[in-house]
Amino acid sequence: MVWTRLTVCTGSSISTLLGFVSRSSWLLLAPLLTPSVPVITAPPCSLCPEGAHRFQWIGNLVPEFGISSSNIKVLSSPAEFYELLKVQIKSAKQRVVMASLYLGTGLLEQELVDCLEETLEKSFQAKGSSDLRVSILLDYTRGSRGRKNSRTMLIPLLQRFPEQVRVSLFHTPNLRGLLRLLIPERFNETIGLQHIKVYLFDDNVILSGANLSDLYFTNRQDRYVLLQDSPEIADFFTELVDAIGDVSLQLQRDDTVQMMEGMVHPYQGDKVAYCEIANRRVMEVINSARTRQELLHAKTFHSSQQGSSLLSQKGSQASRDLKPEPDTWIYPLIQMKPFGIQIDEMVTETLLTEAERDARIYLTTGYFNLTQAYMDLILGTRAEYRILLASPEVNGFFGAKGVAGAIPAAYVYIEHQFYSEVCYLHQQERVQLQEYSRAGWTFHAKGLWLYLAGSDLPCLTFIGSPNFGYRSVHRDLEAQVAIVTENKALQQQLHQEQEQLYLCSGVVSSSTFEQPNRYVKLWVKLVTPLIKNFF
Repeated sequence: MVWTRLTVCTGSSISTLLGFVSRSSWLLLAPLLTPSVPVITAPPCSLCPEGAHRFQWIGNLVPEFGISSSNIKVLSSPAEFYELLKVQIKSAKQRVVMASLYLGTGLLEQELVDCLEETLEKSFQAKGSSDLRVSILLDYTRGSRGRKNSRTMLIPLLQRFPEQVRVSLFHTPNLRGLLRLLIPERFNETIGLQHIKVYLFDDNVILSGANLSDLYFTNRQDRYVLLQDSPEIADFFTELVDAIGDVSLQLQRDDTVQMMEGMVHPYQGDKVAYCEIANRRVMEVINSARTRQELLHAKTFHSSQQGSSLLSQKGSQASRDLKPEPDTWIYPLIQMKPFGIQIDEMVTETLLTEAERDARIYLTTGYFNLTQAYMDLILGTRAEYRILLASPEVNGFFGAKGVAGAIPAAYVYIEHQFYSEVCYLHQQERVQLQEYSRAGWTFHAKGLWLYLAGSDLPCLTFIGSPNFGYRSVHRDLEAQVAIVTENKALQQQLHQEQEQLYLCSGVVSSSTFEQPNRYVKLWVKLVTPLIKNFF
């Protein structure tokens, strides 16, 4: 079995990359200045033959959380996401944990910060000391961009509630030395980022690909799932964010940053030592959670056996006391290649490779930039693919001034190359491209839905931060979850989510690339292959 790499670009880091490359082409060698990570193949898997249980092999790598589908809600709009964030912040009693690429600086973002301040104040006034703890994890380079930035937005919280608020800023260990000195602001974000997006409040968890910025609250389409009353999942992501926070720079009340005492510095200290510590901290979280869940499953199974005996003796009372068995399973998939953690990559590749004939995979990304290896995987396997990507008009850089305005054309060029390969192999029926188009909106949704052969509803979805791209696999810190369910009502929710996104799309054909807005200038064609590995 050949294990491949998936590549789609992230918009946060390339808005000015083309222009910078044109001025400083030698920086295209930047990836060569850091050692490559050896390829690690996934262990062989044996998929179970029936229904959702065929995916239990994922639990060999990560913790498996069984929950009731009634605790899961699929959201559909940025406004719904934003309102939910505010409601959850205001109702939090014990913890607020938010991980994002960055926090924006507009009025909507300030309203979120104000909600945090009000909630902390109420918690403090109720008891004279606050039980509420707020932990925020952002990327250092993106969160420090400009004079007014994520840091300046959060410093008032740190100054007022120094014992309750923690702000951690992850700095990639690959941006160091001469490279760090020479690459200017914005371009330094191409080397590696903290890209995880998870928002949790007490025992409620929101998983998304959306950042904490006004566009993601108004007219930038993404995906969002709420897991309610899920303490084990909330504990896991709290511990994961804490682990990354422990190896990150800590924002101080005077806008300086410093590492925790005794911790190796990410770009001043020894890189190998830093990555080994980070790997150990994150894997401790994953492995300890997996052990806890295995013990919980064993205990639950034992209790269910006892419950069956009690049921025969005490009738309906015992039945009421027993919790219903879970019908949905959550698997957190972590990808942190700088630390040698490749779980998401292994699971994704296994899933795509093992997908059966006549199964359908709906895969979506706002940025279409597949590696050759990933193209080979899609074109060489048996499942049907429906790939949703952004049309030029809903690309976040459409209409931008200067060189950035050519970025949508670069994606058109990449898309056309892939479509030509599909046609050359006569795979147009099995592999179909569709372009999302919606006036006044941009497109940022990512993830996949798997429909087993003969089924009209998906039994599995991936949702989270990865774009299935080079950055996601090799450079950034990523997390998503696999949601596997037997429940028809939840499957219907997921199906409707998929349909709602794809309904705003049109099928790509040869005539698509004959339209005037698909013209790609020669210099864009020449530059695009050189910078693909930066995103």
